[in-house]
Amino acid sequence: MGCLFILRMTEPFAFLRRGIRLPPGGWVLAAMLAFYVLAGLFGRDPWKGEDAIHINTAWQMLQGGDWLRPMLAGRPFHEPPLFYWSGAVTGFLFGGLIPAHEAIRLASGIWITLTLIGLYYAGRELYGNDSAAASPLLLAGCVGLLLHAHDAQPMLIALAAYTCGLGGLATIGRKPRLTGIFYGLSLAACLLGAGIAPTLPLLAMAPVAWWLAPDRRKGLQTLLIGLGIGALLALPWPLLLYIQYPARFHAWLATELAPLLTPFSLFGLGRFSAMLPWFAFPALPLALWTLWSKRRQLRAPSLALPLAMLLATLLLLAWAFRPRELPALLLLPSIALLATPGVLALRRGAASAFDWFAMMFFSLFVTLLWVAWSAMALGVPERLAKRVTVLRPGFVGQVDLIDVSIGVAATLWWIWLIATAPRSPYRSLTHWTMGFTTAWLAATALILPWFDYGKSYRPVAEAVARALPSDELQHCLAERGLTETQRASFDYFVNIEPVEYGSKRCDWLIVGGNSMADLRAPDGGWQKVWEGNRPGERKEKFRLYRR
Repeated sequence: MGCLFILRMTEPFAFLRRGIRLPPGGWVLAAMLAFYVLAGLFGRDPWKGEDAIHINTAWQMLQGGDWLRPMLAGRPFHEPPLFYWSGAVTGFLFGGLIPAHEAIRLASGIWITLTLIGLYYAGRELYGNDSAAASPLLLAGCVGLLLHAHDAQPMLIALAAYTCGLGGLATIGRKPRLTGIFYGLSLAACLLGAGIAPTLPLLAMAPVAWWLAPDRRKGLQTLLIGLGIGALLALPWPLLLYIQYPARFHAWLATELAPLLTPFSLFGLGRFSAMLPWFAFPALPLALWTLWSKRRQLRAPSLALPLAMLLATLLLLAWAFRPRELPALLLLPSIALLATPGVLALRRGAASAFDWFAMMFFSLFVTLLWVAWSAMALGVPERLAKRVTVLRPGFVGQVDLIDVSIGVAATLWWIWLIATAPRSPYRSLTHWTMGFTTAWLAATALILPWFDYGKSYRPVAEAVARALPSDELQHCLAERGLTETQRASFDYFVNIEPVEYGSKRCDWLIVGGNSMADLRAPDGGWQKVWEGNRPGERKEKFRLYRR
């Protein structure tokens, strides 16, 4: 018994000496990806852009109780509701423990977790057990996913739907019932979460999966069952909306169909294609290597299914979306799947070069993060500390023991991983994705307050609230030139919902813009009360007027 006790006590030390086993699996892989998912969800305000918009919409749903009609800062928001339902649920469950916006943002963590799980099983079905871990590691290592994966973002539902849908369709010959269930769930989630346009590539995969099915009669039955499940789950919300609020239904439908009424754009196709080398790095070059090395096997289901999904998605983006990072996220799951065989079949020289690049790059990056933290919190080096103040006027750095502890732990983890990772086809990929995760975790722990200070509209919203008489907070405030992000931030931070200028007579007016013409009062009957901007923002300014 004593020897058994000693052996159990020494197991953790043996693990520290041995390092992780590759390929990672089970709880080790889950823990590695959990670091990626959780880092960046907490410790910051709703940021300028999509984050503030979607957090406010879920917050309004939670506060107002209207789960049928999404609202943004008191105005109709013609978006499908699934992300806001999930954000309202996580806000309700965890809002008493952490700030409401962080609780709502947890919904993004849930959807990106489902994305990684779906990709794991898709990779396992297409390429086997030994290759399964590579697929989620490749997706998590894509440069373009990092920031969006940690924002409140409905497009993450489409990512989860794509990966789970591809995983389900890959089993059409082995487990047809499972295929129908997962395909139907994926269709419903994508339609209710991201809308009609992102659902079209999933629908386009039905004939591809039928063609690749070993038994096409059973494959047709399976796909029809999946379509039925998808319709059964997705149609109740638009039907209820149509019955109770027909004007809102028609406005939502018009918003959804508008992108599909635009002509196909070769320019958009070129822009999205030009974006991919950095946005999908390192998965894209590895996917191209897979296609080249297996060019005689392109009709095999393991390559044909993700390749067809990639082409269908790329055509959809060129048809229905402007060239932006957000819709380009839809390309990443199929690229990661295509890259899976390639990363594990790299030649020794290429694998070693990729491995050394990952180790050197992220080691340097983590070192620079500590230097930046020292400048912000300790004022050393002095020249960099002055630059920090210039870029974020008014920012005062502090030494937070919890954040420093997280940064130290992330750095030690990275050093330990480099020192102990065994030689394996997974070594370079593990170093890249875990280096990426370590750098992101250290950044969110050490320098996140500096970014948060400049990307949040909290200082502007609170300054406007102070400039308004306390009794005026319940009265009419009009706005001109405010973006959806700004209106969402005013509503969330200080509970102010400005109405559109001219729609109602108000004695107060807030205007926003980048030029003097934008900020000018409508006429001589208005007096400027306050003017300001976000810290470090030179172009975007706000003015508050009183009639």
